[in-house]
Amino acid sequence: MKTSICLAVMATLLLAACSSITTITSPHPGTTVAIREKHLTLPASEKLKGTSFGNYEFKAIETGFEPFYGILPLSFKGGHLAVDIIFFAPAAFFNLREVFPFYQIDVEKNVIRYRKTEQDEWQEYHPKAEESARARVYFDEKNATAQTH
Repeated sequence: MKTSICLAVMATLLLAACSSITTITSPHPGTTVAIREKHLTLPASEKLKGTSFGNYEFKAIETGFEPFYGILPLSFKGGHLAVDIIFFAPAAFFNLREVFPFYQIDVEKNVIRYRKTEQDEWQEYHPKAEESARARVYFDEKNATAQTH
């Protein structure tokens, strides 16, 4: 009986850890953002999977400005690490980081803001040059592949 309860709890925790819903907005109407294979017109809410080693590259476009490239800042899930270590260590390879519940992408200022709750103050993040370059390469290669098919 205890084993089945433990397995049920573990399965529930693992399933809950797989993805999170995030809301992405912009201070300017008409902004669009591509995050991997997803194309969103802001404001939008989207479900994104947790990850331990990957990133979410984005390309934000707003009329009158150069495209803004970068990666979404991710939240570290320390509690999940403890559960993974105790119950199933290989799970740490899939779910140690997740998207924040709230993002605001400002193409004009090349900044992404994020927070955990609507009451929190925005934290600002300016993607590093290498992060922007990596996101630009990601989307350029994706566009080149799409054009050859």
